Amino acid sequence: MPLVPRWKYMTDEAKALTRRVAVSALAVIGALVLLRALLPWVIVGVIAWWIWTTVKR
Repeated sequence: MPLVPRWKYMTDEAKALTRRVAVSALAVIGALVLLRALLPWVIVGVIAWWIWTTVKR
């Protein structure tokens, strides 16, 4: 069963819009996966930077 059952009846503009939405959704999901993996390291880096600047004073 196709995801978009009326694909062959859609206008070219509707097909382009559907493709753009799909690509955007994949980009957002990819960014969320990447950020979820990197977030702990970002937090550790910010804490380390904060400690470093506090110690240097």
